[in-house]
Amino acid sequence: MTHGALHYRSAGVNLAASADAKSRISQLVGTTQREGVLGAFGGFGGMFRMPRGMKSPVLVSSADGVGTKIKVAIESGRNGTIGHDLVNHCVNDILVQGASPLFFLDYLAFGALEPAVVEAVVSGIAAGCRENGCSLVGGETAEMPGLYAPPDYDLAGFIVGCVEEDRILGPARVRDGDVLVGLESSGLHTNGYSLARKIVNERMNLGHDEPFPGMDASVADVLLTVHRSYLRALLPVLDRIHAMAHITGGGLPGNLGRVLPPGLVAAVNAATWEVPAVFAALADAGEIGREEMFRVFNMGVGMVVIASATDANAIIQSARVDGIVGWKLGEVQPGKGSVVIS
Repeated sequence: MTHGALHYRSAGVNLAASADAKSRISQLVGTTQREGVLGAFGGFGGMFRMPRGMKSPVLVSSADGVGTKIKVAIESGRNGTIGHDLVNHCVNDILVQGASPLFFLDYLAFGALEPAVVEAVVSGIAAGCRENGCSLVGGETAEMPGLYAPPDYDLAGFIVGCVEEDRILGPARVRDGDVLVGLESSGLHTNGYSLARKIVNERMNLGHDEPFPGMDASVADVLLTVHRSYLRALLPVLDRIHAMAHITGGGLPGNLGRVLPPGLVAAVNAATWEVPAVFAALADAGEIGREEMFRVFNMGVGMVVIASATDANAIIQSARVDGIVGWKLGEVQPGKGSVVIS
């Protein structure tokens, strides 16, 4: 019995759409180029020359995604900022070790490839790379029918930066009496979205274009606010910093403890800042207790910087120059455990 010839398109893979997508993103990639990039768009591997003048450079790498925030982008049809979230998240993750970003790669996978969506996502990635001075040197756009149900897609990012070996930040530098400096988040950033979406959908019963309770913005505007990068704010004062914690999944309790040596505790005074309205609204609608809120969300604190008391004001001022509010939210003390929020 003859059924006729099969083609890749009949299996759900559209090579023409793939070619269209690559054509759309080639110019976007070009806008992120910086000194050190070798080769051109379309190679099998991205190449980057180590920065000149470094004495003992250490490469710092990280890989991450944006969690279920991507569902908000898909469902609202607003795909232009989710890539920016991804880059800024990854930049912050290597910044806590004192590293500045060099280059970035992305992975974008569809059930049915949509060139316009690819272009929108990569435009966000390019914007993030330009903001942070890193180059988009490569990536992968895949179409995998049967694995993702259209219009769903998945997104991941991979970043590489560098730092002088004697300038690596972390627990070894932290001392009793150091000050905890909080830097404000821009919103939920990229964590807690599974719970946030459940509250918005099932408790608030709100669509993406409806006003978010207590805020002068729509649900989509609030939930898709771009994850803030702290690179520009902290680069001028990195030599004054002992350690940093990027407040992502796990909140303050789950992340501050990662940068403390044994025998020291981060004592956080929650009275030093006002929790933003978005978190208060979610807590109220979801009937969520204080401990759970601090465990799931950043609660308005996107980055915690640990430094000596004499350097705290300089760090706060550097953040202010970049338009970010900073404040003293606690201190490092002797004790058992890791993080105490009072």
